[in-house]
Amino acid sequence: MRILVANANTTVAISELCAAAGRAVAAPGTEILPATPRFGAAAISTRAENIIAGHALLELLAEHAGQVDAVVLAVSHDTALEAARQIMPCPVLGMTEAACLTACMVGARFGLVTLGGVETYRELVGRHGLSGRLAALEGVAATPQDAVREPERVRALVAESIARMVAQGADSVILGGAALAGMAARIPDSPVPLLDGIACAVKLAEAMVGLGLPKASAGSMAPPRGRQVSGVSPALESLLR
Repeated sequence: MRILVANANTTVAISELCAAAGRAVAAPGTEILPATPRFGAAAISTRAENIIAGHALLELLAEHAGQVDAVVLAVSHDTALEAARQIMPCPVLGMTEAACLTACMVGARFGLVTLGGVETYRELVGRHGLSGRLAALEGVAATPQDAVREPERVRALVAESIARMVAQGADSVILGGAALAGMAARIPDSPVPLLDGIACAVKLAEAMVGLGLPKASAGSMAPPRGRQVSGVSPALESLLR
């Protein structure tokens, strides 16, 4: 089985971090393939950058269409998730959606800690229909670049945030951010389960491939046909046409 772990920003170090987190949980025989887009933000932190990243991500996925068994979006905003599911012939999973759904099987309510601002994550949890299960949401004062350069300092901030969210009723905590991939293993004294979005998405991707569900031929997830677009990559134009 080949799973594409597709970053949506241009920082290769984050792509590799996510790939390592995926390989740590992947079943024997599952190959994890990291991929980084050719344009976009170094680290997505604004709505405008997220829209740009959606275009870059769809072009990246189009290059791998038909060559992988599943896709994990290594971007905590679940950027372009529905569009990617529509155009790709294989299962596509968003790391935050996967972590949120897993959290619902772990306990009644969950917390989510991320880097920086939190409002787009509150909206994202709402779009996934899980606002009622969200016990707490916090953003620590660090950037994705800080998580790569100063992992121990960021780990300490995240650990403090986890303690506060547990006090607010969180039965588990999601580490929300591609730059936090793999950090759960470095916080062994957490009083509740910590959910790594990449790890959750890789395991669920393996399950989706195993189910062998057919691609929808009707409804909003049916592949586009006969669409006329210009200025995009040849691979994406081909998928849309």
